[in-house]
Amino acid sequence: MTHAAGAEELGVLVGAVGAAGFFSLMIVIVWQVAATWRARMLAAREEQYKELATRYARLLEDTVELQRRTTDEQRHLLDELTQTRLAVGSMEKMMREIE
Repeated sequence: MTHAAGAEELGVLVGAVGAAGFFSLMIVIVWQVAATWRARMLAAREEQYKELATRYARLLEDTVELQRRTTDEQRHLLDELTQTRLAVGSMEKMMREIE
């Protein structure tokens, strides 16, 4: 009986070690799948950040161009207003001289 009891204990030990090894393998597989999934998600997020940065840069360039155009238009309007004031002043002077 001693031999049979030892063989049974050895079988239980081998089964326990096998089960522990199987569960360890499953844990490693799940861990690696999760790590791969996380890496893919981070890469996708990084790609979105790059796209947003590119869009922001384009918007910034457009804003700078729009601001430049607005400044040019304001200068042009200021020049026209100055010329109009000079013309009105000249006309007022002529009207006073006529009176």
